[in-house]
Amino acid sequence: MSKDKFPVTPAIRMLRKEKVEFTPYLYEYEERGGTAVSSRALGVDEHLMIKTLIMEDENKNPLVVLMHGDLEVSTKSLARFLGVKSISPCSPDIAAKHSGYLVGGTSPFGTRKTMPVYMEETILDLPQIYINGGKRGFLVSIDPRELVRVLKPTLVRVGIS
Repeated sequence: MSKDKFPVTPAIRMLRKEKVEFTPYLYEYEERGGTAVSSRALGVDEHLMIKTLIMEDENKNPLVVLMHGDLEVSTKSLARFLGVKSISPCSPDIAAKHSGYLVGGTSPFGTRKTMPVYMEETILDLPQIYINGGKRGFLVSIDPRELVRVLKPTLVRVGIS
């Protein structure tokens, strides 16, 4: 498989710079399809799909949350953990401004703005994860410990079914 078939995004440049081993995957992106579409396209359990969510506190300070594809973020639990009044998802325009990526193609790697990263700690229990490579319809699989090494996230337990 030739490398030039896959997009070279800021995320891919960062993964290469950090010497992270990854396998790229392309799939047919569907608007508002989320991780259900990507897991079905790749034939992988949705729990292994990691969502990259750009959120903000009540003072509009942005942050990144990494969550299993089949779980939601308890924004109340996250706000309590962070000692802030509230946490809410950014609008797609604001999320793109902070991350440099379109919603649906947001990667935690190579973001435009450096933001604190919070990761559901059970992601580390997985042998392999699938995370956005910085473009809609483009994922990479990596060892979740590489997320910790490269992004140095704060581990949290804020996932809800």
